[in-house]
Amino acid sequence: MTDTEPRSEPAGECSALQRRKARPPKRHDRSRPGRAWLGTTALRAGAKLSFPTLYRLGGLAGAALHRLPTPERCATRVNLEACLPELSAQAREQLARASLIETGRTFAEFGALWCWPAQRALELVVETRGLELFECARAQGRGVLLLTPHLGAWELSGLFFSSLAPLTAMYKRPPVAELEEFYNRSRGRLGAKLAPNDAGGVAMVLRALRAGEVAGILPDQDPGRGGGVFAPWFGVLANTTTLVAKLAARSGAPVLLTWCERLPQARGFRIHVSALSREIGLDDPLAGTAALNLELEQLIRSAPEQYLWSYKRFRTRPEGLGNPYREGVCERTVGPRSK
Repeated sequence: MTDTEPRSEPAGECSALQRRKARPPKRHDRSRPGRAWLGTTALRAGAKLSFPTLYRLGGLAGAALHRLPTPERCATRVNLEACLPELSAQAREQLARASLIETGRTFAEFGALWCWPAQRALELVVETRGLELFECARAQGRGVLLLTPHLGAWELSGLFFSSLAPLTAMYKRPPVAELEEFYNRSRGRLGAKLAPNDAGGVAMVLRALRAGEVAGILPDQDPGRGGGVFAPWFGVLANTTTLVAKLAARSGAPVLLTWCERLPQARGFRIHVSALSREIGLDDPLAGTAALNLELEQLIRSAPEQYLWSYKRFRTRPEGLGNPYREGVCERTVGPRSK
């Protein structure tokens, strides 16, 4: 993997897309060799198990996350109450349990998806839907902006598409510095390039798109205070990156949405690809970001149990609103309901 130094880029290369200053890695602040050893050992141990075994163990771990007073259960309940108020309390609790079971499976699969030979991992994909949209988009020669939310097995999505085309994927540096090389080596074993979520990473993504390649982004992450705009997310204002809308407008690349559905009874995975609204690539990044969130909401509603509801999506709030994960409730008065 080759990182790009943000300061080496020409001033006009990324203009508004690179207003965020690149943060130094601060590796010494993130150095946790003991935790890294434990993490990689657990992943390699998981890779020795069969996929059906990982599926069962992950389900048991997820059920425990729901049964015990875990931070994941708390965050899931807060998010579901805020995002799906139309459901009864009983229905939300059933969905919380189902979601945490799927979350347990997601993390149990990481050892296999990161440590198995790539071809063995790809054999878990037993069906694709909409892949012709990806092939048509690539044929246009303007690159492809591929969005993968935290739905299903997003790590397998990245590996799958890196087997089809040159891929540059943006990522957030892990809190443990020693794990970064392990993660990037695993994700890039079919040639994918990993771009950190800073100005240098944005430059890498732009160059990939201009070269007609594929760029992958997780669009549903909180970019932190000052790193995005507040746009409706299931009717609640959520801090959302404008990078997707800006990249689409700047590059003219078609934007596609993909996710990797986990099939029941450890039968494998189904890759889905769909086209997104042209509004996402308009010159107005605010309108594009709102359109993106609405499309993501519609997708998540199609399989809500496979979404990572334990992710603290509302950690960054508008001024005057508290942290809902500390207070146990997320105020819904901050944004209009999405239709």
